[in-house]
Amino acid sequence: MSKIGYLGPKGTFTKLAVDTAFNGEEKQSFETIPECIDAVYENQIDIGVVPIENAIEGTVQLTVDYLVHQVRLPITAEIVVPIQQHFLVHENFTGQLDEIQEVYSHSHAIAQCQQYLHKFIPNATIHFSSSTGKAAEIVSKANKPIAAIGNKLAAKEYDLNIYKENIHDYPNNHTRFVVLSKDKNIININHPVKMEKTTLLITLPSDYAGALHQVISAFAWRKMNLSKIESRPTKTGLGNYFFIIDVNQSLDDVLFPSVKAELEALGCSVTLLGSYPVFQMHL
Repeated sequence: MSKIGYLGPKGTFTKLAVDTAFNGEEKQSFETIPECIDAVYENQIDIGVVPIENAIEGTVQLTVDYLVHQVRLPITAEIVVPIQQHFLVHENFTGQLDEIQEVYSHSHAIAQCQQYLHKFIPNATIHFSSSTGKAAEIVSKANKPIAAIGNKLAAKEYDLNIYKENIHDYPNNHTRFVVLSKDKNIININHPVKMEKTTLLITLPSDYAGALHQVISAFAWRKMNLSKIESRPTKTGLGNYFFIIDVNQSLDDVLFPSVKAELEALGCSVTLLGSYPVFQMHL
């Protein structure tokens, strides 16, 4: 039986994604994204699940940078989960909303609920936690009027009351989670595959006019659909970037090798980060 690690503690959206996608496997929580990735790399666990992008807040830069600069692990699957943020209070809290002094949550969750916070509790002090689950844990142990932003699983795990449901600013909120493993054959997700995707890391030889256009053209004339292009600093100096490109198809023996050859002829470096199925979860 595979051992799965995830960004914890209890009650995080990552745990929700893991529980929805996997059945029966042993599960272990980690307090940070790097700890979870390291555990896969060091063979402490077989599979790691970490967030990589939110529809509202964009890329989880820590995940991308750690996979590129620190620990290279293949992406073996992607799980897309709808995100519903709720305002959570201690089970003994019976006061009014304006009595809440502090609000805890992950920075992305706070950003996803800015309009609610600004309108109803503009004077509350905001505290960033390592995860929404950690925020719920903090509220569960507090003896003063504070609140957390998190999901229903967090409320259940830490015996919190949901003061207000669905406080996120935009209704169509989803998060992408990547599944990391050294062995793709052990991934067993019993849900329909939405699509296949391949993620590439491309580094340009130098900053010159039309460089990115040439990269994109290598895919365009082959009619390969790109769902995401993102630049990130190489951390070697100002103005030096690499590109993460998601292609909406699985790796093959014809198109991808020819793209790689064309880009390398231009002086680019091309690295495969993963070719994998995408699963859309419905909670």
